[in-house]
Amino acid sequence: MTFSVLAGLKKFNIDHKCEVKSIYEYYAKWIREGKLKVNSDWNKDLKLKFTVQDPCQIIRKSYGDPIAEDLRFVVKSIVGEENFIDMTPNRSNNFCCGGGGGFLQSGYVDARRAYGKIKADQILATGADYCIAACHNCHAQIHDLAEVNDHAWQTVHLWTMICLSLGILGPNEREYLGDDLKEVNVFHPETAL
Repeated sequence: MTFSVLAGLKKFNIDHKCEVKSIYEYYAKWIREGKLKVNSDWNKDLKLKFTVQDPCQIIRKSYGDPIAEDLRFVVKSIVGEENFIDMTPNRSNNFCCGGGGGFLQSGYVDARRAYGKIKADQILATGADYCIAACHNCHAQIHDLAEVNDHAWQTVHLWTMICLSLGILGPNEREYLGDDLKEVNVFHPETAL
């Protein structure tokens, strides 16, 4: 969506007075300023390992490595720097997951999964327990790749992990998490009043 807005503004020469930015930049800024008080202490004993998918539309096609660095800063802040394993290659050189640009909804499931094998192999090489995907298309594709091939990683949204690290992820928002995360920092709204 962000890339579409940027490309549309440029292609149609639309006069605008706003700056289109990535939410990852804001997350990093708010964490650095202490406005978003994330915490990785929940993972000190668990030592779950995480990797992150660089979304093509945001990193390679729009903002480049500075936003990739912000994304890594956020991930390390929420899971612990020692629990982060980067894919190789990464940042602007990372491989596409195979589901972006609408391919996820195209109906060519076998082709999408074949293209995604590169990403699956890349994730497996990290040995990570979880792959954090900040893009919805990446999340759905990477989850599918793991599920169909019975791969060892779980896939999780960036926002889910931010909420978990803040202690505000509700019990009903954990259904797709692995058993190792289902009870971490559980927020019970009925007791918060």
